[in-house]
Amino acid sequence: MSMKKKAFTMIELIFVIVILGILAAVAIPKLAATRTDAELSMLAQNIMTGCSEIASFAIAQGNTDDNLNIMSNSISTLSNSGIAVLTPKKAVIKVGGDTNCVTIEILKNTTDDNLSLTVNLVSLDEKCLNLQTIIDTAKYPMKLRGQYVKR
Repeated sequence: MSMKKKAFTMIELIFVIVILGILAAVAIPKLAATRTDAELSMLAQNIMTGCSEIASFAIAQGNTDDNLNIMSNSISTLSNSGIAVLTPKKAVIKVGGDTNCVTIEILKNTTDDNLSLTVNLVSLDEKCLNLQTIIDTAKYPMKLRGQYVKR
């Protein structure tokens, strides 16, 4: 009775390693892109939710506040994470290399308040441009207070 050793040849092992290398080279960039898309989608959701919360606050209170953190938990979250820079009645969202990607602002005059959501149209940052395609700016500026807003 003779015993034969069974094993993979060196050529077979090299082919398997090459195939695994090719699969990894294709899969890793796709996974990174998926993660970036998820982050941008979450950021867009927070921005749109923040705008909705500001509008709800203004209608419920009959007025707006200078501090957007008071009117919106989503804006507060963005501010606490360093993504949004707040000034009175304004939040500037930074994305990627663009420090002025999206701006949420309450425009106030004597008769009414309007919520403005604007994007930086001259941005060259790819992440910022991708975020801007997700955000719906068509309904802005939005009246928050004035003669056409019923409480």
